[in-house]
Amino acid sequence: MPGRIVLATDGSRQASLAARAATDVARHSGAQLHVIHAWKPVPVAHFKALVHDEMEREAREILEGQLAEIERLGGRVAGSHLKMEAPVDAILDLAGELGAGLVVMGSRGMGAVGRLTLGSVSEGVVYDASIPVLVVRGGEEAWPPRRLVVGDDGSEAARHAGELAASICSPFGASGLLLRAYPELTGGEEPARVLREEMRRGAEELDRRAAEMERLLGSRPEIRVVSADPTQAILDAAEEGGRSALVAMGHRGLGVVRRVMVGSVSAKVLKTFEGPVLIHPQPER
Repeated sequence: MPGRIVLATDGSRQASLAARAATDVARHSGAQLHVIHAWKPVPVAHFKALVHDEMEREAREILEGQLAEIERLGGRVAGSHLKMEAPVDAILDLAGELGAGLVVMGSRGMGAVGRLTLGSVSEGVVYDASIPVLVVRGGEEAWPPRRLVVGDDGSEAARHAGELAASICSPFGASGLLLRAYPELTGGEEPARVLREEMRRGAEELDRRAAEMERLLGSRPEIRVVSADPTQAILDAAEEGGRSALVAMGHRGLGVVRRVMVGSVSAKVLKTFEGPVLIHPQPER
């Protein structure tokens, strides 16, 4: 679990949901929680000082409102940060300065006064970050998660994503699923035989990973190896049972047997799934 968490907020409904998630993770892990609101001024030809002052006032109100909400949720804030710069840069710079282990943010939030919103920068943070990013969205039922779905492609990034997500979900008694998807191979019996053998080995590997995750999650995750489009397989699994799910995946993981790697579908899942998504980058060597 991370020692420091950065919560990025824009005062929207989705950012409020992200605040609940960040507060829960910080409380259960003992991590320090830092909150940032970044805003990018809009160039104007006239009344520049007046517009700037109004935007700064609004930005400060958003940040203070988020701090008050976290306190109402029973959380503690180690530091608050108001930045007048591009949100992606501000969020990543702060995470680097603090040595944070996790960024939490909402998506599809509505900003004001032409400011860049978190909905437009969440993907930029995810794919430029060197640490995990939890993007939280959905209705009130989206958090806390009752299920965990890990899209596993055999990479180190996917393994770390599953372990972190299991630690996050454990206090809520969530069930788990480790999923590996292989697109169907065409061309006759030989490709089919290779695919069957690879799926068999994949199931064995997932079984070992399930044993590793059991101590973190509190229960042994189900394992599932399928021949299907990886993106659709992850989305279908996340929507099973009608209970809120957290999807966890690695980014830029390496696949085998010409399958579409989970790292390459993370953007599709992030755009499509209407619930929380945890993306873990490939660890640096």
